[in-house]
Amino acid sequence: MPETLSAKAAPALGKTPGTDRSRARARAARKRAVLVQSTRALVLLGVIGLWEWMSRAEVIDPFNFSMPSKIWAQLKQWALHGTAQGSLWEQIWYTLYEALLGWGIGVVTGVVLGIAFGRIAFLADVLGPYIKVLNALPRIVLAPIFLIWFGLGPASKVASAVVLVFFPVFFNAFQGAREVDRNLVANSRILGASNRQVTLQVVIPSATSWIFTSLHVSFGFALIGAIVGEYIGATKGLGLLVSSSQGTFNAAGVYAAMVILAVVALLAEGLLTFLEKRLFRWKPAQPGEDR
Repeated sequence: MPETLSAKAAPALGKTPGTDRSRARARAARKRAVLVQSTRALVLLGVIGLWEWMSRAEVIDPFNFSMPSKIWAQLKQWALHGTAQGSLWEQIWYTLYEALLGWGIGVVTGVVLGIAFGRIAFLADVLGPYIKVLNALPRIVLAPIFLIWFGLGPASKVASAVVLVFFPVFFNAFQGAREVDRNLVANSRILGASNRQVTLQVVIPSATSWIFTSLHVSFGFALIGAIVGEYIGATKGLGLLVSSSQGTFNAAGVYAAMVILAVVALLAEGLLTFLEKRLFRWKPAQPGEDR
């Protein structure tokens, strides 16, 4: 008799209240994700539909504001027949190359100098005011200067991207280095860690979440730097497409280039979010955040 009761109770052992709650939370999270994605799609379709209707009904000027159908036609024409500057994919790659190179240089220099300033108080005290002065400058106006210095090639666009990326990354890395748990640093010292070991094995890992926060914003800044540089003067790139479309009063072309830029930025944001989730699996999810 005891064996029979034990056998009947065995299947129920795996169904603990904690497991049921976890499954319920997972189902609720999936339902919420579907609801969020569906609502986003409906909002986008609603905006596009309203824009199309207002342009066709001439509630807004279709010449200045264009309409989604014309923007789609412009994208198809560029994709199938190319642009006046060459293949559309060549223009996208040219801008992406400039933005990625400027982003990489800006991130590396911002992280290295941010960590250095955060670790070496004397360096921060001496050079900190100069960094603040440079940060106060309107960096977009440096694009014409870079064009004079480096010419119409990609170097001037890369320089514009670097100056836009550097400062948010620098200040986040600096703050991350300053916010490291002092007890953790002290314990490392007690265990015999050198300055180099403390920096590499304690400070940088602790500042990584701060740095990743700046990466989400900084890639958009890199695209802005490349586009502004191309808009002012270039031989290729999406910024040149915007400038050419504006010069011929082609509103659909301007919006089409903006759509391409938005797609590139969203893809980059998605990739950074994926990498961040992989690197920070240990980090507890914030309320309302899907992990």
